[in-house]
Amino acid sequence: MTILVINPGATSTKVSVFEDETEVFKRTIEHDEAALGGFEHVADQKAWRQKEIEECLDSGGWTHARFDAVAGRGGLLRHIPSGTYRINDLAIEDLSAGRFGEHASNLGPLISKSFADRAGIPSFFVDPVSVDELEEVARVSGFKGMERQSFFHALNQKSVARVAAVRLGKPYEALNLVVVHMGGGVSVAAHRKGRVVDVFNVKDEGSFSMDRGGGLPVNALIDFCFSGKSKAEVKRTLGSQAGVLSYLGTRDFREVLRRADSGDAQAKLIYDAMVYQHCKDIGAMAAVLKFQLDAIVLTGGIANSRRLCDDIAGYVGRIAPILELPGEEEMSALAQGALRALRTGEAMEYR
Repeated sequence: MTILVINPGATSTKVSVFEDETEVFKRTIEHDEAALGGFEHVADQKAWRQKEIEECLDSGGWTHARFDAVAGRGGLLRHIPSGTYRINDLAIEDLSAGRFGEHASNLGPLISKSFADRAGIPSFFVDPVSVDELEEVARVSGFKGMERQSFFHALNQKSVARVAAVRLGKPYEALNLVVVHMGGGVSVAAHRKGRVVDVFNVKDEGSFSMDRGGGLPVNALIDFCFSGKSKAEVKRTLGSQAGVLSYLGTRDFREVLRRADSGDAQAKLIYDAMVYQHCKDIGAMAAVLKFQLDAIVLTGGIANSRRLCDDIAGYVGRIAPILELPGEEEMSALAQGALRALRTGEAMEYR
């Protein structure tokens, strides 16, 4: 079976084609940041990104008729169990309206269903960022009515955790893991026996990332919110113009390292602070698991940095063995989820 996989990110869209479990076509479409800035809402990018995706597929000789299904990365949806879902009208309504927040991943189901409907084939999303397996005690925030919510890189976290289980020679459901996804966003999660029972995500709390603020001082945040900015401006600033970008003017982790190594004291400080905050989060999630860990798993694009992994190990290496699984398993995980649904005829209903 031939599966088209679409994975939109903040400034790029990854496109792959799988023949069963084998990836036979792979492209990353880099989008012009100035053009992206011209869209008021993420959903407004749908037609523009879809056109670039179709031009990419045309250049590789892939036509609509060659696909059996489309799988798109899930976005900010209602909190739902882990699994493969049909892209239905309710999902499209929620994502189009940004009902649960705006993020580039919202475009995954929107573009996938549009493409699939034209081709007359099914469309799916798998393990969206809103997968929720939190224990009740983890939901309590400290202020009634403002409960902690589960948003994290569920697709890659779950996929990488299963790869780690194979490496460790045990079922995923038998392991305790802290998984650290480090890319444009960061999420640090406690996996207990196959369930993500607690998580820090940079959207709300925890370490800052390349362009997101993470957990910020509450009183300073209140002052910022009442400094004359609109709600949309505050969300846009803290969600895409904060983090490393706000300090150093770049989202490129490699540039941060180059500047730090060339004697830029500010770049060195911000790099050190990011490592420091990641490790604080790892320690907290290790405590959630009562320090009974089988491994700490480092993943995401930035985990390709030997220096970063070594520096993290310098802080937390005594807690548990560290497994480095850099990059992302998202494309394969999406394809495999769609394949399971096609082969069994079973997919979950988003409701």
